[in-house]
Amino acid sequence: MPQQESRVKKSLLNARVNLIFYFLTLILSFFSRKIFLDTLGADFVGLTGTLQNLLGFLNLAELGIGSAIGYVLYKPLFEHNEEKINEIISVFGYLYRWIGFIILGAGLVLACFLPLIFPNTQFEMGVIFFAYFGFLTSSLIGYFANYKQTLLGADQKNYVVTAYFQTGNIIKVLVQMASAYYTGSYYLWVAIELIFGIIYSFILNWKINQVYPWLRSEVRLGKRLFKKYPEVMKYTKQLFVHKIGAFTQWQTTPFLIYAFVSLQTVAYYGNYTIITDKLGQLLNNLLSSTGAGVGNLIAEGNKKKIEQIFWELISVRFFATGILIFAIYQLLPSFITLWIGSQYVLSNSVLILLLLSFFIGMTRGATDQFLYGYGLFYDTWAPVAESIIYIVVAIMGGFFWGLEGVLSGGIISLIIVVGIWKPYFLFSKGFKLSVWKYWKGILLYVCLMIISFFLVSFGIDFIIDPACPFRSWFYWILYATIVTGVFSLVYLFLLYIGTKGMKSFVNRIIKRRK
Repeated sequence: MPQQESRVKKSLLNARVNLIFYFLTLILSFFSRKIFLDTLGADFVGLTGTLQNLLGFLNLAELGIGSAIGYVLYKPLFEHNEEKINEIISVFGYLYRWIGFIILGAGLVLACFLPLIFPNTQFEMGVIFFAYFGFLTSSLIGYFANYKQTLLGADQKNYVVTAYFQTGNIIKVLVQMASAYYTGSYYLWVAIELIFGIIYSFILNWKINQVYPWLRSEVRLGKRLFKKYPEVMKYTKQLFVHKIGAFTQWQTTPFLIYAFVSLQTVAYYGNYTIITDKLGQLLNNLLSSTGAGVGNLIAEGNKKKIEQIFWELISVRFFATGILIFAIYQLLPSFITLWIGSQYVLSNSVLILLLLSFFIGMTRGATDQFLYGYGLFYDTWAPVAESIIYIVVAIMGGFFWGLEGVLSGGIISLIIVVGIWKPYFLFSKGFKLSVWKYWKGILLYVCLMIISFFLVSFGIDFIIDPACPFRSWFYWILYATIVTGVFSLVYLFLLYIGTKGMKSFVNRIIKRRK
């Protein structure tokens, strides 16, 4: 019981810290972007964004080693096996150093093509090269110096990384805002980015040494121990395929919308996904903090407790996702109208398809966490099949039905692979239970969400004029507060009386408060 309470306490602390910094950085991002655009110009903001995207492709070389190491660390952390933890982190340091050298080499090669990538620009090549190598150096610090932070994540102490990194990031942005406002210097802006990356590295490693005074990892030792942990490379190869599959789909959608509809529609659709992505990030920041706890729980090996926690996390996921889906459906068209104008509002069918994709993407989290906790990554055909289904259906759908057809490709691929295959894989290979138990439970959750949705929607329409939120921001906020609050209460009540998972979760929270 103390071990379980410790997991709950750490998960709640991780969620609380993530939530606080999410809102702080969200608010700051609006102000900082405005100042950077006004003082440094849209071209410089676009330049830095493009350079960081280019380096993002290089970082694919990371392959998923960090995730593989995190999984391998769960059992020795549960057993408090300090010797094995030291060995694994040493292997990780050795692998990350090699990845760092690969990224450095690729980065130097890519630098030769910068004049071709930016042929017609108002900036001197000196500014472009200085910014590029500043970002590249900041990225490499993570591979050569910050690799030990993976231990904090696996040990459910990611709040340490979040607190130090986000605090440093907020201070960095504030200093950059001041430098941009008073000097307008491109070089100073980039220099601040690099200096804070170095400072953060020193502070983070100092904190890690405080939390784990016994940690003695050595890169040279990692080279010798590499063959002792063959599972690291096995899991890395499997996770890399999953990573590439998700990356391919994410990058392809805007291109297909452009190809079959128009560039303008890409921008219109982007206005919607900016909002849904931010809300999805909020939900993941709150709930992803339980990931390491799940790995620790599985390492403990109590099957009854594992199943109980799974359904509790399903309940929380469905509750939070249900609230967001209801809020987006009721409020997004009026938000777009007030924000940028009614001409940017897309059809209701597009909104429904977007919400279906959002629903599957958000509710899959619990299944993914347990698959990761069990080390079930070897279904490497799944992301490949998901990508092929998505591209084929999206191309055919885009040709016949435009935007709705493109979005249908993503939904159909998600339903087949994420909705059907992944739960079967988890229950058959992880839980060793019949998947029909999952389907009966999930069907109940979906039915309760639909009942809550229609009950509140029809009830609100009778009481409040649906045109109310379109009138002004005051009416929008008032309407949003009422409808979201009512839905949350109705949905929570139905989940509590209708599902064991939500009842168990609520009772756990009540006991912790006493």
